[in-house]
Amino acid sequence: MNKSEDILLFEGRLLPVMEEFYSLQGEGFNTGQAAYFIRIGGCDVGCSWCDVKESWNASLYPPVQTEGVIARAAAFPAKAVVITGGEPLNYNLGFLSEGLKRHDVKIFIETSGTRPLSGTPDWICLSPKKNSPPLDEICMKADELKVIIQDDDDFVWAEENMVKVQPRCQLYLQPEWSHRNFIMPRIISFVMEHPRWKISLQSHKYMRIP
Repeated sequence: MNKSEDILLFEGRLLPVMEEFYSLQGEGFNTGQAAYFIRIGGCDVGCSWCDVKESWNASLYPPVQTEGVIARAAAFPAKAVVITGGEPLNYNLGFLSEGLKRHDVKIFIETSGTRPLSGTPDWICLSPKKNSPPLDEICMKADELKVIIQDDDDFVWAEENMVKVQPRCQLYLQPEWSHRNFIMPRIISFVMEHPRWKISLQSHKYMRIP
């Protein structure tokens, strides 16, 4: 990468986009909503159960013009965009956000919360990871806390993060896909005992959509 590309990446005018597609949100509060998905490459959190490990290495995805991404997203009937990764906050999302807002597109971001917020999202879904805890500033701004549950220790992690978010924040426990049959009965029992929490399912996998 040359110096000019470094500057454009810093400004957010270029982004290492792994993939873009139009589909339905499959998880959390906005499940079932049509949206344009922008998956940005690069993640240094490294969850063992991540189902998009191919997104970790940003160098695999040559930076593309953000203006083009904005134009493609705005062309779809659902004026909603999900920015995900990887870890999208590894990059400056200000330019992308400004462009989407010009087209009256709502912005939903999915983040582990390890980096400072950039851009102006309408909805922040925080999915904290134990091996790289979220920043307090992201916790305070989160609209949705979605904790992936793989084993019983993850319930403790969920409760630790619950006290860091605002009372208005929606709380979700989501079974790790490969452990769903084992962990689901425990999640059901936990939610019945702690009713502020709700269950999030990866419904797109059940419906077999991207």
